[in-house]
Amino acid sequence: MGSVLRAAGCFMAQSVFYSGTRYAKAAAFQTDTHKASTQIPLVAVDDVLDCAAPGMSVVCVELAENAIPLNEFSHPDDALYVFGPEDGTIPQSVIDQADATVFIPTHGCLNLAASVNVVLYDRISKLGLQSDPNALIKKVRDRNNNVKVRT
Repeated sequence: MGSVLRAAGCFMAQSVFYSGTRYAKAAAFQTDTHKASTQIPLVAVDDVLDCAAPGMSVVCVELAENAIPLNEFSHPDDALYVFGPEDGTIPQSVIDQADATVFIPTHGCLNLAASVNVVLYDRISKLGLQSDPNALIKKVRDRNNNVKVRT
């Protein structure tokens, strides 16, 4: 779960909703090493569909027949992304109510954290970077990193 929170922080997600008991188990291992949960609301919910604000598109990320390949998908401006558990699947009832279902075309099944990183990167790459690239690099890189590409 720590890797999911780190991805949410890196790609400026507004919040992370989760259901079930997995997070409580993962929190015991202190996997949120970047303390993203102090900056991004982390909310336990019974039904993820209740988290979609009016006008927000629900996008499921699942290896489901007839899903849209991620590379062909146009992300909505305002979206709630629903990811399934690593050892299960998103319920059919949730997929049936979603505005879109996408899948990451791979020759294997990615874990949850990898899937979140890929989808959120795809989103930001298609919707566009909202700041000066060099300013962003200087802001987020490690303090020991001061390398440059010579121009």
